[in-house]
This record gives sequence, structure tokens and C-alpha cells, in this order.
Amino acid sequence: MSIFIESDTRVLVQGMTGKEGSFWTKHMIDLGTQVVAGVTPGKEGLEVEGRPVYHSVRRAAAEHEIDAAMLFVPPRFTKDAVFEALDSGIQKIVTIADGIPLHEMVQIRAAARSNGAMVVGGNTSGVISPGTAMMGMFPYWIERVYTPGRIGVMTRSGSLTNEVTAMVVRAGFGVSSLIGIGGDPVPGTRFAEMLPLYEQDRETDAVVIIGELGGTMEEEVAEAMRDGRFTKPVVAFLGGRTAPKGKRMGHAGAIVTGGKGTVEGKIKALTEAGALVAERPRFVGELLQELLK
Repeated sequence: MSIFIESDTRVLVQGMTGKEGSFWTKHMIDLGTQVVAGVTPGKEGLEVEGRPVYHSVRRAAAEHEIDAAMLFVPPRFTKDAVFEALDSGIQKIVTIADGIPLHEMVQIRAAARSNGAMVVGGNTSGVISPGTAMMGMFPYWIERVYTPGRIGVMTRSGSLTNEVTAMVVRAGFGVSSLIGIGGDPVPGTRFAEMLPLYEQDRETDAVVIIGELGGTMEEEVAEAMRDGRFTKPVVAFLGGRTAPKGKRMGHAGAIVTGGKGTVEGKIKALTEAGALVAERPRFVGELLQELLK
């Protein structure tokens, strides 16, 4: 099986009629995603790629079975869009918006957890199971980099993801499921919360983590490995090794606080837990070969 999205996952696209929404809806369909409908307030009656557009999620849910929602919605409207999806019983939500207000992202995460739902993002490229389905904004040349296989990938960085995954494929492996956790300080779902899904997935043999300085998500993975809650091999690459001390770099989540969140500390925690940490993206594939030979 895949993590999060399958070929039969019925997807609703919120913000479907906008420039990004319509463009990526077509790409999602081209990659096999079962997009059933879209939502844009005030645009009911239109169609995008032959899929009907509704005024609200509730109206769409009354006409279609929906398993997941893909949000192409500006940051200031994301909370309302997520809550609308949750109110309609949708359990899997991906939002690509970058710069969702921090206090609203905290509310989104709390609401999702109280509903037993999972929100991926914001500030993410999305989710993909190569050869099966995609929710997000992965480039059209993706087939050359993301081939089906048995390696799971979790990432905080959109730019590093393509490079690292290309090295996984070059080493003779492919990707089972890739989850873009996102680069904001409060992601809807954290690395460690995804680990049980990969642990249970019989089609995932190992997991690659693409992390960076700031936050504690990578240390939480190390803790899960030490506690025996995650038992599959892990290879990690961490961006920000050369970042100047005391500087805020790139993602809003790349902030070191209270002595935690340094790349050095993350490497130490992961290594002591049994993971292999690559010094450069090009070494990720070689380390997978070492672990899985």
C-alpha cells in the first residue's frame, strides 16, 4: 500500500479554478490521482478538466464520496478552508500555502488532531506515491526523478527533495511514498507522527529523512528509533550544516532555540539511534545500499 494517498483515494481540490489550482489539478490527474471535484466559492457550475466545481465543500460532499482534500488556497484563507474540510468529515488534507499565520496553524493542528485527521503542510510540495497518485506541486519532469520503489521519504525542504530523491533512484532504488512535511515552524503533521504509517507499510523497506537546522522533529525520530517504535533502517541528510551561528536561515522553521535544533545535535541524536547521516546529498544512495545490501 501507499502512505496517505492511493490510486483509489478520491480527492477534492479547494481553490480549483485559480491559476495554480487548475494547473496542478491537471497534473495530478495526469499522474493518476482520482480528482472527483473542486471548490471555489461563487464558481459553482464551472468545470476544470471535466470535474465539477462547487460553491462549498459541504455541497461537493453531498454529491461525491471524498477521502482527501488538496488546498490551493492563500495563507489568509487556509484555516477556514481546512476547517470546512474537517467539518465535512475529510480525514486527509494537504495545504501548500507558505506563510500561514502561526496562531492559525496551531489551531489547524489542534483541530485536525481532535478530529482524528491528518493535515500535511503548509509550506510543502505535497505528497506523492510514484506511479500511483499525487497531491501537490511536483514538477512535470518528476517521472525522471521519482520512480516507484520501496524507500519512503519524509522532507522539510522542497528544493533538496528532488536532489536527494534523484540520488536514491541513481543508487537503484525507488520511492514508495514521499511526504513533504513542510518548512514552517508548526507543521500540520510532524516526522515522528508519520513513522507508524511507514512502519506498517509492507512496501517500505527503509526511510530517508531530509531535514534541516531548527526545530526538534529530527530528534523526535531518533527518540522513536531508540524506543523501538520505529524499527526500519533510516538514512538522513540535514541541510544547514554551514549556516552561520545565530542566523535565521530560509524556512521559518529553521530556528535554533534553547540550545536545541542545531544540525550537530540532530546528527548526534540520529547516529546514536542507529541512523546513517549523509554528509552530502550524493551519499544518500550509497548509504541506502550499505543498509539494505
